[in-house]
Amino acid sequence: MISIAAGAYEYLQGRHTARLRAESLSGGNEGAGKSALVQYGCGSCHIIPGVPGADGQVGPDLTHLGLRAQIGGRLANDPSNLINWLQDPQKVSPGCGMPKQPMPLRKARDISAYLYSQK
Repeated sequence: MISIAAGAYEYLQGRHTARLRAESLSGGNEGAGKSALVQYGCGSCHIIPGVPGADGQVGPDLTHLGLRAQIGGRLANDPSNLINWLQDPQKVSPGCGMPKQPMPLRKARDISAYLYSQK
């Protein structure tokens, strides 16, 4: 029983650390990012862990996005590039499959924080 409690504590500490790191890198809020992913309907095209109904098969699976080398098949995976991609993927990669959705900087930062916080 003690080992289960210790494991749960370790998991929660890891999640807390991942959230703080992601929020620091992106300048966003993880909780608001999860809400924004729902608001913008991102799960209709993407699998996104922890987001209800986010089981789309059109776009790439966003599980472990923070561990990838590239975003959108051409950008280095860093918060600045992810934020730019979210705000205007067609400007970054004309003709790509991801549509441009008007998105304020705050929402793009929040979504980035959520995606980077997922281990």
